[in-house]
This record gives sequence, C-alpha cells and structure tokens, in this order.
Amino acid sequence: MKTTNFKMRMNWNIIAVFFAAMVLLGITSCKVSETNSQIDIRTKTITKQEVADAQKAWGEGIVNIGKVFSEHGDYKAAATAHLNNFYNYQEGTVLFKPTLASQNQFRTDFEGALSYFVAGNSKYPEDAGFAINPWSAVRWENIGTKIIGNMAVAMGNYYFTPATGGNEGKVEYSFAYTKNNTGQLKIILHDSHYPYSPKK
Repeated sequence: MKTTNFKMRMNWNIIAVFFAAMVLLGITSCKVSETNSQIDIRTKTITKQEVADAQKAWGEGIVNIGKVFSEHGDYKAAATAHLNNFYNYQEGTVLFKPTLASQNQFRTDFEGALSYFVAGNSKYPEDAGFAINPWSAVRWENIGTKIIGNMAVAMGNYYFTPATGGNEGKVEYSFAYTKNNTGQLKIILHDSHYPYSPKK
C-alpha cells in the first residue's frame, strides 16, 4: 500500500513539474514573441508614402497651433502635443535647426524647439513664435526621399501661406525620420532655411 501511495505521489509530482514547465515555456515564448515584434516594428522599412503622410500631418499641426493661438486657446499645449506627435524627443536627441534663428541656431532639446514654435522663453529672446504667425496652409514639394532601412531622409521646399493673406513663403528643408519602438514615424532631424539670395 505504501509503495502504491509513493508511486502515486511521484506521478502527481511529475505531472505538476510538466505543467509548470509548459506554463514557463509559454510565458517565455510570449516574451520572445513580444521582443521580436518590437524589433520587427523598429526595423520595418519606411515607405515614401509614410513620409508624405507625416509631412502633410505636420503641416496641419502647424496650422492648428496658429488657429488655437488666434482663438485665444492654449496654443502652448497645442505646440507641445505637436512636438510629442512628430518629433522623437522621447527616445533621444533631435537635431533641430529652425529657419528663423541666428543666435541659438541649433536646438537639440524639447525646450528649445517649443520656444521656436511659440516664443516666450527668456533663454531664446530672438524667437517670435513661428507657429503662431499664424499660417493657413503648408504645402510640400519633395525633391527626393531616400529610404535606408529604418530611416528616411527627405529634402525639398515647403511653402507657408499666411493666415492674414498674401503670398506663400518658400523655405528649404531636410528632414530625417525613423520609427520609434511602437512603429510611429518620428522626426530626428529638422533643418530648414531660406533659399540663397545672391547680392545684386
């Protein structure tokens, strides 16, 4: 009888170990699958259409900041949301060289970029608030888009139409994009400036 009970206990122990191993294996597989999923997202090749869509949405975001400002809304919150949506400050440095900056030409942090768009920061006294100009439209003219795995670089002209009327302003740009760990396309380099004007 004791031998039979011992054998039964041994069988149950073996079954328990087996199920524990299966559960552990399942959890490990999920983690590996999850990790692989993140890797797949980050290394998935960017398409030119994704870049074009991101550019269009960026322009709409700039117009929206100016609209919120004109309507006496919280334009700083709108600009903050714009930066969070389109720039990859969450994962590191963004190389930002705005058009209308001569003293602090290069902005590598969130604070400097926000100041350029909405002004009001004593560290950047030259900033007038580019996004609160305001603008009614942004038109993109890509000269070329280069895709290199998880990075895309686009260059060309973009045109800003004043909300108060008048001719659109032409600005040259180079933007670099990458995908973050959730697969969203984000700006990691923003370089823009006025076209060269030769002396007459």
